[in-house]
Amino acid sequence: MTDRVEGTGADESSTADGLTALSPAEGGDLLEGDDKARSVQSMFDRIAPRYDMVNRIMTFRLDVRWRRKAVRELGLADGSTVLDLACGTGDLCIDLLDADLAPIGMDFSAGMLGSGRSGAPLAQADVLRLPVPDASFDGVTCGFALRNFTDLHAFFVELGRVTRPGGSIALVDAAEPENRILRFGHSIYFQKIVPKIGGLLSDKSAYGYLPKSLAYLPAPEEMIASLNSAGFNDARRQLLFGGAAQLITGTRS
Repeated sequence: MTDRVEGTGADESSTADGLTALSPAEGGDLLEGDDKARSVQSMFDRIAPRYDMVNRIMTFRLDVRWRRKAVRELGLADGSTVLDLACGTGDLCIDLLDADLAPIGMDFSAGMLGSGRSGAPLAQADVLRLPVPDASFDGVTCGFALRNFTDLHAFFVELGRVTRPGGSIALVDAAEPENRILRFGHSIYFQKIVPKIGGLLSDKSAYGYLPKSLAYLPAPEEMIASLNSAGFNDARRQLLFGGAAQLITGTRS
């Protein structure tokens, strides 16, 4: 049975009342601010029941490999406490437990938390205002969610606040290949095929948003500079599977 911890960090943009069913790419335009927050939360509540299945199919199970690499890159000792943000149904929490680490998962989607299957403690919370003390975790992970936050720099600052000096972060997300030929193939698959898979198996509007959401990510050098300013002086970015995904790591100074 899942140990559910009541969160205290969610604001009005993270509540379940009065949410629109629109995707965060309404009419082809990407939403911002509170509109984006409400739409993202509603979207993940809707797709939670089949989220894991669709992920496995559309990534050919490579998402499993990428998350396990993120856990290894943390380089933490057994028993270290790790905060898994935007934890979803708990994939990273399971991998953290398998690595003898002690995760706590947080997500602002009640639907995702309700579909959780890791057995780790869970809380509903706003990642920009986490309900935890300063320097309270040895590590922080986040899987495939950076594009969904309303203020990425504020998120990085919050990572710096909650991570202990010497602690580490591992953030994995989708990316776009740098190689022109790979980028062309990736564009066809990500923009044409992935939405069809998602539409057949889950929610058409949600998986139509997915390829568009890459536009929310700043340039790689901007993300690294932002992490540096948040206290992760050695932050670096690795491309995975030819650039279809990226892993960002760093140590809290």
